[in-house]
Amino acid sequence: MKKHILIVPGDGIGQEVTTVGKQVLDRIAEKFGHEFTYDEALIGHVAIEATGDPLPEETLVKMRASDAILFGAVGHPKYDNDPSAKVRPEQGLLRMRKELGLYANLRPIKLFDELLEASSIKPEILKGCDILFFRELTGDVYFGKRERLDDGNTAYDTMIYSKYEVERIARKAFEAARTRSKKLMSVDKANVLESSRLWREVIQKLAPEYPDVEVEHQFIDAAAMLLIKDPRRFDVVVTGNLFGDILTDEASQIAGSMGMLASASVGDSTGVYEPIHGSAHDITGKGVANPLASVLSAALLLDISFGLKAESEAIIAAVDAVLKAGFRTRDIANSETPADKILGTDAMGAELLKNL
Repeated sequence: MKKHILIVPGDGIGQEVTTVGKQVLDRIAEKFGHEFTYDEALIGHVAIEATGDPLPEETLVKMRASDAILFGAVGHPKYDNDPSAKVRPEQGLLRMRKELGLYANLRPIKLFDELLEASSIKPEILKGCDILFFRELTGDVYFGKRERLDDGNTAYDTMIYSKYEVERIARKAFEAARTRSKKLMSVDKANVLESSRLWREVIQKLAPEYPDVEVEHQFIDAAAMLLIKDPRRFDVVVTGNLFGDILTDEASQIAGSMGMLASASVGDSTGVYEPIHGSAHDITGKGVANPLASVLSAALLLDISFGLKAESEAIIAAVDAVLKAGFRTRDIANSETPADKILGTDAMGAELLKNL
């Protein structure tokens, strides 16, 4: 198979972890007889510094011409500490999602048994946990009208959804549920929010088309509590942009670290595959970032965009083997981890390549 992959490292540790992700893709191509070609592009803070635009047109052209995109992260403390900044790295991320029609964010929360002790949640609560989140990406408060009033003393953001936005991601979630345990949880706040009432109405209207799927509705506050209390209750979850953002970050503690969680942002064209962690400027350049989420994102890329299931599973097996061998990055290590088993970014990548 011949495919063209765009590498978009972005900001902070995105530069470091995508390097390992690309190395793993190269090894897969070598072992399975594929030909992957690459290009690279700017987004976020680095793009603002270079061009003044968080998503330069050149990057967008390259994105549309690629078969898949391996993405790093965007963000910089400079903007976090300046709420008045008119141009921000995250604008590039949001515009990318809109321009590429990336309306569904898939976030698998699969716990490797070797990391049961890495979470603050009791192992007996976690063991066997396997959740697939579908987070809607192009609606909600992130894209609704926002404004400052009263000389800046009042602000509002509009939570807005259209029926078609809910329906298209709901269908993906229903179809995924059919391939798993045939259970779907929809998370909203329909007791308070009108947009959530629309959300629930659409889910309820679609449900008869999938009679083999059992649908459960939960309010966001209850779902957040249950995710910690009884995570094995969850299988496929579909929710809006804001609630999905919060729940999936909460769920990162099930996997032991944000550094372990991959994601896929898909629509009807080029897919974007990225770790859910941010740019993490506090550890940028120190060589200690966990590359496993980027590597697992590469596995998702092979599976979802290219249909290469065996290749994807080979990557997951390599990650499992490295963890079984006791190797850890510092975010998933504990007080009992031997010092010689705590690896930096590049060393962890080297261990993965050995196992591939």
